[in-house]
Amino acid sequence: MKEILTPAIVPADPDANATDLLVDRVAQTPDQPLFSLPDGDGWRDITTAEFHRQVIALAKGLVAAGIQPGDKIGLMSKTRYEWTLIDFAVWFAGAVLVPIYETSSPTQIQWNMSDSGAIAVFLENAEMHARFDEVHPELPDIRTVWQLHLGDLDKLAAAGVGVPDEEIERRRRIAKGSDIGTLIYTSGSTGRPKGCVLTHSNFVELSRNSAEALKQVVQQPGGASTLLFITTAHVFARFIAVLCVTGGVKVGHQADTKQLLPALGSFKPTFLLAVPRVFEKVYNSAEQKAESAGRGKIFRAAAEVAVEHSKAVEAGSVPFGLKLKFALYDRLVYSKLRAAMGGRVKFAVSGSAPLGSHLGHFYHSLGIKVLEGYGLTETTAPATVNRPDSFRIGTVGPALPGVDLRLADDGEIEVRGINVFKEYWKNPEATAAAFDDGWFRTGDLGAFDDDGFLTITGRKKEIIVTAGGKNVSPAALEDPIRSNPLVSQVIVVGDQKPFISALITLDTEMLPTWLANNGEDKDMTLAEASVNPAVHAEIQRAIDHANAGVSRAESVRKFVVLATELSEASGHLTPKMSIKRNVILADFADVIDGIYSDNPRTEGFSLAH
Repeated sequence: MKEILTPAIVPADPDANATDLLVDRVAQTPDQPLFSLPDGDGWRDITTAEFHRQVIALAKGLVAAGIQPGDKIGLMSKTRYEWTLIDFAVWFAGAVLVPIYETSSPTQIQWNMSDSGAIAVFLENAEMHARFDEVHPELPDIRTVWQLHLGDLDKLAAAGVGVPDEEIERRRRIAKGSDIGTLIYTSGSTGRPKGCVLTHSNFVELSRNSAEALKQVVQQPGGASTLLFITTAHVFARFIAVLCVTGGVKVGHQADTKQLLPALGSFKPTFLLAVPRVFEKVYNSAEQKAESAGRGKIFRAAAEVAVEHSKAVEAGSVPFGLKLKFALYDRLVYSKLRAAMGGRVKFAVSGSAPLGSHLGHFYHSLGIKVLEGYGLTETTAPATVNRPDSFRIGTVGPALPGVDLRLADDGEIEVRGINVFKEYWKNPEATAAAFDDGWFRTGDLGAFDDDGFLTITGRKKEIIVTAGGKNVSPAALEDPIRSNPLVSQVIVVGDQKPFISALITLDTEMLPTWLANNGEDKDMTLAEASVNPAVHAEIQRAIDHANAGVSRAESVRKFVVLATELSEASGHLTPKMSIKRNVILADFADVIDGIYSDNPRTEGFSLAH
């Protein structure tokens, strides 16, 4: 069993809670912009001191509304400034926030709110209120509902003007580090979501240590800034929001990914937080746009040079001819991509799935280091992350300070340290099962290199064992196939079967452009595209590319293109867009059975079939 112990670099403060992070920031840089709000075509800055004033005013409103220390309050909203404002106000009032994904169904809302014992809830808009309203009669404990679109935050603040400052100061100091800081329900690809109890120390110690470990990211000449667009209800973005308060990073928000490029152009962030699918889409969109303009060959040549150049930089020597080619393509291609992302992005923090070394090297040559990391809700998001000065493409980096890692005999990653959650809410059996002698069992499989950089090799529960006894990790095949512009989702199957196969769904955003670029009817339906020979040939190319990296026994021999989309609404994806493998295997059982009968090697299939 290999252990890597990484001591914290910031002395622990067991009395500190999350409110201290903002109080410390106000003391250091009161007049520095901490947030920026959309304002016409530009952005309006909010200083640290102004944010602090708004937090106190809203906390007073909560006190006036009868919120008591320890009360649970739900929050259902897209990523926006008010999310973090409410988060800190709830902490300052001594209460506990329970996030709800903005895409949650009424049933999921009911479970999160009833299981947590929430007594109040914030809802962003009328549509979310309608979903909540369906189950409100089943939630007798919820006595107060605030709606952001009705101006309830301003009304709350106005109602709290009579609450003395001393009461907020008293309340914010009640919680100690070991007390519950938030209750986050896992998005869960199986079973009912479990409530993860994350403590104040989880946020405080991890934020303080991460701010030091990632100093080059959070402290940049002219000021660091980031544009948050992934959901703050997920621990990954929530932690980054708290880290930005800790480190004094200016934060903007844009929840609508269709407006992301214009927002990046006007906000001009210095680093981004994203999941690999975002980086794949930026690359694929650029490639297809170049193809449409007759410059597809130039783009692909530029991409190959970028990857070759990054590898040469990593090796420590760039040949002169490669330098010349790189300079040419930098002017023709890379500079335009950098400009599209605002022109100032130096780093991107990526998590939730492997990015793939091709894209890692591509972005590296653009001057953007994609710092892949790894973590779960139970580890307050990151347990490992690549550092700007200690960076290895294809890995998720070394452990953060204060985080210990070890690999069990079967390769399962186990974590212990400042970031590990306290328990599952009201679920001692699940809590006991999650720990091995004080180490949290992640359920993920990994390997260390000689320098302690971690690579994720698969998910323990997802390992496929073929009829021939071959162990296959689906991720090793799914990730490279999904990087193809035509592909939206990939589900590798073959447990106890004679060979490996795959279910494929098409990317409906990219499909019309790809079809037009390849001489096909761009208006064909999804059902028509799923049986189109040109589409199948492209999918086969993506599969051949993935198969090149594995043994024949692990390779995909057959595939089916589904004439349907897998989504969160259909119940097949989690809020962070991970596939719910068990649900998909059950819903498409007849399709999978068909693959292993005498059906043709490839076919399109509709769920309504």
